[in-house]
Amino acid sequence: MEEKIIKAQLNNNDDQRLDTYVASLSIVMSRSMAQKLIKDGKITVNGKVQKESYKVRENDEIKIIIEEPKQTSIEAEEIPLDIVYEDDYIVVVNKQKGMVVHPGNGNPDGTLVNAILNHCKGKLSGIGGEIRPGIVHRIDKDTSGLIIVAKCDEAHIKLSEQIKNHEVTKIYTALVKGNLPEDNATIDMPIGRSKSDRKKMEVRKDGKKAVTHISVIKRYGKYTLLKVKIDTGRTHQIRVHLAQIGYPIVGDVVYSNGKNEFDVTGQMLHSTVLEFIHPITNEKMHLEAKLPEYFENVLKKLENTEVT
Repeated sequence: MEEKIIKAQLNNNDDQRLDTYVASLSIVMSRSMAQKLIKDGKITVNGKVQKESYKVRENDEIKIIIEEPKQTSIEAEEIPLDIVYEDDYIVVVNKQKGMVVHPGNGNPDGTLVNAILNHCKGKLSGIGGEIRPGIVHRIDKDTSGLIIVAKCDEAHIKLSEQIKNHEVTKIYTALVKGNLPEDNATIDMPIGRSKSDRKKMEVRKDGKKAVTHISVIKRYGKYTLLKVKIDTGRTHQIRVHLAQIGYPIVGDVVYSNGKNEFDVTGQMLHSTVLEFIHPITNEKMHLEAKLPEYFENVLKKLENTEVT
C-alpha cells in the first residue's frame, strides 16, 4: 500500500472537481481510477471523505491511498502467440480465432492471458485486476485479430483514455450473408443486454450509443466482404449491428443460425487494423494483421461468384 499527501495548488483555477484534480496530478491515474478511489474512501480531503464533485480549494490536503496490485494466481502457459509488435511497454497480438481473452466460467485456462503471462514473464499492468492483467480491450472468442496488451500501469491508463476518448482507430474485415446494395453506410443504433437472454446483446432504445461504419470491399453472389470501422466498443457491437440490418456475419451462431456452405463455425470477423498513439513514446502507431488462412480460403472459393 502506498500513501501520498498533496497540498492542492490550483494555478488560478478555483473550480476543479476532486476527481479531475487528482487525475491531473503527476501520479499515474485516470479519472475513472480516481473516482473509484474516492468512492472507496481511499482519497480524503483535510482528513474527510468527500464526493468526486467536491470543489478543490487552494492548499487542501489531499491524501491518496493506492493499494498494491494483487499478484495473479492465473498460471502462465506456453501457448504460441503471433506477436505483431512489442517493446518494453506494450505488446500487440494477432489473436487466433477460438482463443478466449481472459479466464472465466468454462474457460479457466488456455486463454490469451495465460499465454501472455508466459510470454511477458508476468510483467503486465495490474489495472485489469487479477483476472485481466494487461488487458486494455477485448475481442470475442471467435473474432480473430489485433489486441493490445499493456506491460505497465502507465501504458494501460493512457491507452484506456485513448479508447474512452475514441482516439483509437479499430478496423475490422467481415464476410456477411447477403448482397449489401450500399457502398458505404453508418449504423447508429444503441445496444444493450437482451432481456430474454442475458448472454446476448440487442439493439434497444435504452441501450448505450453504438456507431459502426461499413464500406464494401467486394460483392459476391450471396455474400459481401466488408470493411468495418467502429467509433464505440460495445459488447458484440459489429455482430449485433450487422444482424440488425439483415446482413449477419457468416458463421455467427449467436446472431444468425450459423449455417453456411463453408462449414465455418463462429463469426468471420477479423480485427485487421489498429491505429493509436504510443502511450509512452507518443509515436503514431499503425499495425495490421493479415486475414487468417481459413478466411482467405473461403474468399478464394467465392472468387468465381464476384459481382460488381
